[in-house]
Amino acid sequence: MNRTPTAMKDGPASRYLPRTLRGRLSLVALATAALVMVVLTVVFNAVVRHHLQQQADDELRTRAAAVAATVDSRHDPVRVLETPDDEVLDANVWIYAGPRLLEHPASAPAGATVTRAAAALAARGDARCTVLEADSPIRLCAKPVGTPRRGARPAAAVVTAMDLAPYRASADTLLIASLALDGTVLACTYVLTRLAVGRALRPVREMTDQATQWSEVASDQRFGGTGRPVELARLGSSLDELLDRIRAVLRHEQQLTRELSHELRNPLARITAELDWWQARPRSAAETHTTHAAIADAADSMRTLCDTLLDEARADAGTVPGTAEVMAELRRLAERLGAPGKPAVTVTGPTALVAGVPAALLERIVSPLVDNALRYARTHVGVRVSREPGGIRVVVADDGPGVPAAFRADLFQPGRRADPEDGHGGAGLGLPLARRLAHSAGGEVAFDAGHTPGTAFVVSLPAG
Repeated sequence: MNRTPTAMKDGPASRYLPRTLRGRLSLVALATAALVMVVLTVVFNAVVRHHLQQQADDELRTRAAAVAATVDSRHDPVRVLETPDDEVLDANVWIYAGPRLLEHPASAPAGATVTRAAAALAARGDARCTVLEADSPIRLCAKPVGTPRRGARPAAAVVTAMDLAPYRASADTLLIASLALDGTVLACTYVLTRLAVGRALRPVREMTDQATQWSEVASDQRFGGTGRPVELARLGSSLDELLDRIRAVLRHEQQLTRELSHELRNPLARITAELDWWQARPRSAAETHTTHAAIADAADSMRTLCDTLLDEARADAGTVPGTAEVMAELRRLAERLGAPGKPAVTVTGPTALVAGVPAALLERIVSPLVDNALRYARTHVGVRVSREPGGIRVVVADDGPGVPAAFRADLFQPGRRADPEDGHGGAGLGLPLARRLAHSAGGEVAFDAGHTPGTAFVVSLPAG
């Protein structure tokens, strides 16, 4: 099977992205700021260039109007009146009477490029402007003089010119200045974003260091949410809940390990003692049979402990949906657990009841209760099934000595037994396991304190 490297899956560009959240957020902020600055710079410089050109056109039209006032177009031929400051008005000004050139600047003779451009502009007969791209850009504007007759051109036209180089230089200077400002703003944005993101992520870094430290020393401290932003407070609360669950699991495993270690020690000690006693000297067949029975009983006790541990692991893994016919399953369970020499097990109740749990789970819930009743019952164990509002009720009762009142508070505590020296087997894990399994299915296992004589446990399960 072909395997694609991670770098190929992520794409070539991903290897150049920052690996830290701080770097990526700073890069996003920089890219956003750059986009905004580019748009603003383009718009600003377009507005500035348009404004500078408008200023140049306004000045050219003002000069053209001043020169047009000196042109007498009421008589033929058209003539130019002499006025004070004539040299100032004639600078970069062309006056045409039809195609005839009346005046032109001394620096622009009739055959010059700019003069030909002015003649073409004046020949159009209307007010308009154009740009001549020569060695230096020149802006030319034409103004008709006199009121033309219908269908005829104006009697004369004035064309003024202006060098646009200073205006374009100003626009270029503003562009360079705006680009420099953009660079400065982007650099400041990147630096400030890194500082702000670093400051914002400092609590996360502290929480990471705290979690590492607490995991090493098994501390009972919590993150809490006091003085933190809302997002980090919620993260801290979630981590606290996770830590609580992890610590609860660890405590449960440690407690279960201690209990199993304690309970397994006794069967192992019995096996070792029997083997040492049997090997000390030759034994008769009857003594050998007794030794084998004692070893088998101790091994069976160890197997029960291991089965209980596996059942609890299955319960922790969750349950699958399903239903079970209660009477049929309980009768099979009674047949399996019943044996000659043990108290009789009877199962009573309606035959049509269905529980909303799988058959295997129903068996694992009730089996520890029946097994526990068989240990202590004198003559009889009764399993009564009935319907209750919203579910199924199973009562497992025996006629044994009952549970001491002082021990009832610890009845469902793992590894606890009322009298460990009473001669009955068991690890003190069956009742807690039955309750945990019932809880996983939405049910309950409870002790019936009012039942006499003997002991009774009530199992409540959802109906199927």
